[in-house]
Amino acid sequence: MGNLIVLALLGAVFYYIFKSYAKYTDYSKEAFKNFSISYESIKESELGLFVALVAKVAKADGKVDALEAELVGIMFDDIANIFPEPQKTKDILKRIFSEEKDRDDNITDIAHRLASAIKRDKSKQQQFMGFLIQLSFVDGEVSKSEEKILQTIAEALEFDPATYHAIFDQFEKMRQNFTPKANINDAYKLLGVSADDDMATIKKAYRNLIKEYHPDIIKSQGKSEAYMQEATAKTQEINQAYEMIKEARK
Repeated sequence: MGNLIVLALLGAVFYYIFKSYAKYTDYSKEAFKNFSISYESIKESELGLFVALVAKVAKADGKVDALEAELVGIMFDDIANIFPEPQKTKDILKRIFSEEKDRDDNITDIAHRLASAIKRDKSKQQQFMGFLIQLSFVDGEVSKSEEKILQTIAEALEFDPATYHAIFDQFEKMRQNFTPKANINDAYKLLGVSADDDMATIKKAYRNLIKEYHPDIIKSQGKSEAYMQEATAKTQEINQAYEMIKEARK
């Protein structure tokens, strides 16, 4: 009976997450068509504040690794493309990320400002926290420093602890169930390349796949948590195959 109650509660939590995602459609070109592009306006916007928090999570363990850098770069494109002047916006987002990644003294302040900017909208809280948790898992493990920053952000956003742990635990379960590619031939097959291809060709194929399957903060609007989990799993699989090929060619 106790297990049934727990399962029922978890089911209710994820039903609520799905409903919240389904009504969250604020990020579109139409919504931002009259936005005035400047460093100050982007930095104080909710997406600018979110990018600052992404920087904290990405650098939490002391470095931004190759896959995190790849995903962050793609995220800049995703966000910039809904604003007028996408290239100018992307340059500003990169500047924000660069300025914030090495600072750990203002995490709570930025999260509080984001909470205020989104008016503590639960669906947006879930959108942002889901992505930040996902980002911490993309390299296959979550460090203690990453988890500490995630919890600091969640508390400052006044994010429901039960929902936070439910999302985190789902990603952890996915990580534990992840099965690496067994051999180099499987790795080549996954990337759609052959052993005769040079590394430039393989790297291009890898980047194209990452762009195709990465978890998209914009497109995830209206989708369930399963979307983020599936995207993260596929991204990990692609990255693991690429790393296996690179290692074999040293």
